[in-house]
Amino acid sequence: MSQIALPAVFMRGGTSKGLFFHRRDLPAERAEWDALFLAALGSPDPHGRQLDGMGGGISSLSKVVAVSPSARPGVDVDYLFGQVAVGQVQVDYRSNCGNLTAAVGHFAVDEGLVQAADGEAALALHNENLDQRIEARFPVAGGRAVTEGGTVLDGVAGRGAPIALSFLEPGGAVTGRLLPTGRAKDALDVPGAGAIEATLIDAATAVVVVRAADLGLAGVEPPAAIEGGVALGARLEAIRRAAAAAMGLAPETASVPKVGFVSPPADAVTLSGARLAADTVDLSARVISMGRAHRALPLTAALALAAAARIPGTLAAEAARPTGPGAAADAPVRLGHPSGRAEVGVDLAADNPPRLARLTVTRTARRLMEGRVLVPAGRLATLPTT
Repeated sequence: MSQIALPAVFMRGGTSKGLFFHRRDLPAERAEWDALFLAALGSPDPHGRQLDGMGGGISSLSKVVAVSPSARPGVDVDYLFGQVAVGQVQVDYRSNCGNLTAAVGHFAVDEGLVQAADGEAALALHNENLDQRIEARFPVAGGRAVTEGGTVLDGVAGRGAPIALSFLEPGGAVTGRLLPTGRAKDALDVPGAGAIEATLIDAATAVVVVRAADLGLAGVEPPAAIEGGVALGARLEAIRRAAAAAMGLAPETASVPKVGFVSPPADAVTLSGARLAADTVDLSARVISMGRAHRALPLTAALALAAAARIPGTLAAEAARPTGPGAAADAPVRLGHPSGRAEVGVDLAADNPPRLARLTVTRTARRLMEGRVLVPAGRLATLPTT
């Protein structure tokens, strides 16, 4: 049976990779998109490897983005993110990917969706998943986004050109409230696991934050050690579902909330074998995304954890290094993760309740391949072949 070819670009954004499409090249009916995205990435794959597609077998490498020029005032491009499940017939559009957001501006410039003069491009992006606005700033030369530079991103080999992302008014992106329950801490009644204290926060995405110690962990374990325990995995999923219910979300939606567990700064060894000294981070963190321990941090989860670290009374704030009277008010929160460290700027207004003005982070991105992605026609019965 023949295969169908669609124009696509394969891009890395931050610590994620995914397929980028022009919205104009996708079927007019949104109902037809899922089959296309699943086939392109190689899902569902009971072996968890996505060998028959472009996916990489883990959530951070199984993603798609559809981009189009925007008709919204003051916005350059709209984009919709899809999280493609590895082992299930599911494409989730209920969250954003902060890492791939870093690549949206590059795609828009390189594909001619916007015109950018040489120098620094400043684009306004609109994320359709969460009705969220993000500002992206990055260098342009010769009418194309610059990829080479001196910025190091832990978890990514080599260096790249910096991309500054500002998530504007990110509080309540999923639930409508920065603290969905109105409290900095809640006691969750987790079926089969008992009570556990948690912070429920919604900043760029929804996250349930728990203490690593309450899970019997130090908080600096590598992903393989976290995924090696069947009982731990079941407990983490039960916590996620209980938190979803408390946040007013559907428990069966695997992408939100994400589960983050935190601990005070501690020496750790990264996935590259390098030593991460305790005095170089403000908070140690690990995140479970789509049932797997993330190899770094999902960027939106990192944003939420950093925001929580600045809100008094949360579990993240209690575990974080005290800022002290001499610390700069705008000093970024340094999060230790399995691949190193991530820094997030938190602009938190001292309102009651607290209000987030913006969250800022620096990423890198690179176009890896351009051309056409091939998908089996037999899996796309409703997709037009012309």
